[in-house]
Amino acid sequence: MDYAEESLKKHRKWQGKIEVVSRVELNSKDDLSLAYTPGVARACMEINKNIDESYNLTRRHNLCAVITDGTAVLGLGDIGPEAGMPVMEGKCILFKTYGDVDAFPLCIKSKDVDEIVKTISLISGSFGGINLEDISAPRCFEIEKRLKEICDIPIFHDDQHGTAVVTLAGLTNALKIVNKKIEDIKIVISGAGAAAISITKLLITAGARNIILCDRTGAIYEGRDNLNWIKEEMSHITNKEKENGSISDVIKNADVFIGVSAPGLLTKDMVKSMNKDAIIFACANPTPEIFPDDAISAGARIVATGRSDFPNQINNLLAFPGIFRGTFDVRARDINEEMKLAAASALASYIPDSEISEVNIIPSPLDKNVASVVARAVSDAAIKTKVARI
Repeated sequence: MDYAEESLKKHRKWQGKIEVVSRVELNSKDDLSLAYTPGVARACMEINKNIDESYNLTRRHNLCAVITDGTAVLGLGDIGPEAGMPVMEGKCILFKTYGDVDAFPLCIKSKDVDEIVKTISLISGSFGGINLEDISAPRCFEIEKRLKEICDIPIFHDDQHGTAVVTLAGLTNALKIVNKKIEDIKIVISGAGAAAISITKLLITAGARNIILCDRTGAIYEGRDNLNWIKEEMSHITNKEKENGSISDVIKNADVFIGVSAPGLLTKDMVKSMNKDAIIFACANPTPEIFPDDAISAGARIVATGRSDFPNQINNLLAFPGIFRGTFDVRARDINEEMKLAAASALASYIPDSEISEVNIIPSPLDKNVASVVARAVSDAAIKTKVARI
């Protein structure tokens, strides 16, 4: 099937993938008076007295805003907010289908960080949570950080944290196969954007000690010239040995390669220079940094990609529906590191140890039971870390 052409035909037919559906029936004068005026005034005044009642008297408790500025849309780049709407609508149907979370797309016509932060903060009272989507780096880091400081609802940039959670889950099971510990391995990450930096931070939180981040220039290390503020920050917590050079230089004797960068970047020779039982996560889409057959023929033990036509798909769909479901179930005010770690652990544990194999390190994104397992783990972590409000 030509997915691009067929999808375009479907989008013309659908004219939008979501719609607003009423949860109440309006068949009589009494129905109207209860759902709207004059009866609705009582609900308004209850919220006026106690704003937390907005979670009990409106759909806010289950409503997530999916927000973009259209600057980094699904591998297409800066195509603008209107052009990003089909992706945001798609994200909303995934939220509903897999997590029973009501989600609404909002595409902001601005690239100004101050304007975006102010816009989202001003509308935050209408939602139970904010999912930031397809916003270019490094702006995405500042936007999320500032929103977390001023909003009392969870702010979650899925391109960062959803990817990180699924990557950690897959790596957890891959390491079981090769009998290595995360604190002992050398990890090389290709890419220094939203996903790569969040993956790095979560892996460090999970115990990784030796990670080298690489951008187009090469390895990032403390003291390197021409680093933006986020790369400068990362230089202080990664690459402690200050290895420099290109990926081909620093990948020697690495145990793990994680690619969230560009197609064809990893060669067979680079894989051959890695340690025995190398683990490769080549997640560039649609063309990975190296194809699985090439990586395995060069000596890799386990290969994951972002594609559905190969084993071990690293797909955010495994994370965000369950994370938001669990967050909303306890009305958490934040999605913290402990909740992300819990989500990753739940994902990894979803596959029994007896069923883990080189081609089965992560659940299928189509398994609708995954979200509920992740949700329970996230809710428990929220309660333990005292960010739950119910």
